[in-house]
Amino acid sequence: MQGTHTTMFNFGWPLVVALVLLVTVAAVLARVGRTEHARLIPWAAIRATVQLLVLGLILDFAVSHLWSIILFLTAITLTAAETAHGRILVARGGGNLSRKKRSRIPFSQRIREILILTVPVGLVPFLLVAALLLAGILDLRGLAVIPVTGILIGHGMAVSALTGRRVHEELRSGRGEVEAALALGFTDTQARMLVAERAASAALVPTMDTTRTVGMVTIPGAFVGMILGGATPMEAGIMQLFVIIAILAVSTAALMITEYFVVWRLL
Repeated sequence: MQGTHTTMFNFGWPLVVALVLLVTVAAVLARVGRTEHARLIPWAAIRATVQLLVLGLILDFAVSHLWSIILFLTAITLTAAETAHGRILVARGGGNLSRKKRSRIPFSQRIREILILTVPVGLVPFLLVAALLLAGILDLRGLAVIPVTGILIGHGMAVSALTGRRVHEELRSGRGEVEAALALGFTDTQARMLVAERAASAALVPTMDTTRTVGMVTIPGAFVGMILGGATPMEAGIMQLFVIIAILAVSTAALMITEYFVVWRLL
């Protein structure tokens, strides 16, 4: 009698070959489309491979100690904030901020801005998870806390980066509107906010689309993973509903906080 499969893939060389081919196709298409990502796609795939292998090696240890859970999530938050900061820097530099120009930015300023970004990226997910733990909704186990917090941090990173980019771009193109508002007696913050709020809301569109189409267009990995782990479809659906609503709340908070930070010239 054959055992029950607990994964969706058969691991082996065919899977490795398929992954290499997918990365190659993506890089070739990016080159044909003359995008700036052609050279970055293979590096991103290699980085993802290494990071997931490292994650698998350290997760057994990380989930068994409270201090290691906190340390692990802190590292995730700092990495996410640094990634979002890089995207915002490019937009702030007019879209053509080269590596050489980035190196001219004072190190202390970069560290300060990355730490500021940990607020929209990590603080809100940490507070939400802490509230869920206190309420007894989420188990105080690494295998429960780390994935949920990591998912929320990832979405906070994406929304913060997109908000920062869009707001900087809108402020640059709408400089005349800002100056006109200042001439009418608005404060600098009020004038910048009038222009920024148009762009900021667009950063939430992907999250809103995902929320509206979950279960109909997209079948989330967490939902499938719970079913493969033995949960009933109803239990998996309830858990996925919680995750998607939590993502919506975290993303909205990240958008608002990042928007204000850019308007206040902190980013």
